[in-house]
Amino acid sequence: MWSLANPTRFLELADRLIPWLAGLTFLLLGIGLYLSFFIAPPDYQQGETVKIMFVHVPSAWLAMFGYTLIAIASIGSLIWRHPLADVAAKTAAPIGATFCFLALVTGSLWGKPMWGTYWVWDARLTSMLVLFLLYLGLIALWQSIEEPGRAGRAATILAIVGFVNVPIIKFSVEWWNTLHQPASIFRKGGPTIDPSLLTPLFVMAAGFTLLFVLLHLIAMRAEILRRRVQALRQVHVERAASA
Repeated sequence: MWSLANPTRFLELADRLIPWLAGLTFLLLGIGLYLSFFIAPPDYQQGETVKIMFVHVPSAWLAMFGYTLIAIASIGSLIWRHPLADVAAKTAAPIGATFCFLALVTGSLWGKPMWGTYWVWDARLTSMLVLFLLYLGLIALWQSIEEPGRAGRAATILAIVGFVNVPIIKFSVEWWNTLHQPASIFRKGGPTIDPSLLTPLFVMAAGFTLLFVLLHLIAMRAEILRRRVQALRQVHVERAASA
């Protein structure tokens, strides 16, 4: 892993992986969408509405995964000064925020026919909204502070402190009485979802995960190149000033 700390080596690896990842991502998403909307049967209680799950659940998983990735990268930046940790954290924030927003929107659309309303101040929904606001706070910090070092340090503190919200999201349905259903996939006793719905869900989750990785690699590559261009401009400015 430390061999990839060199941005040049990372760029070489990213250039090799991105085309293959893109092909595999679109293949999995294509299969997942076909299974989800043409093969999977309607639920005996929820009808066709249950198919919102195939987008909502992977989006929610990746919203939490994205923030976990940011927190780990922030620790790597704070303690080990990993050269690419700040880049990884910064570029993961907009992607994670997008998945978090998608989870909130699809959850609201799913909640309307199930609960009779688009939104309730349920523990799971509220903690997910807090996660979205944390994402926006991180993005605002990186954009409002021009000096990358200062922006990275401020965002690192927020990311690490805000990570406490991730386990709250995960266990909120167990700690409090909520409208949101409890865990139905990763639970003791096995999943409660029928295999005809579970298989498309796993395929969609795999496709969404690869999409996250693909977008993250592309964003990291762009951020490294942007910082290189910025550093070269700074050198030219300093040379011109000294001349």
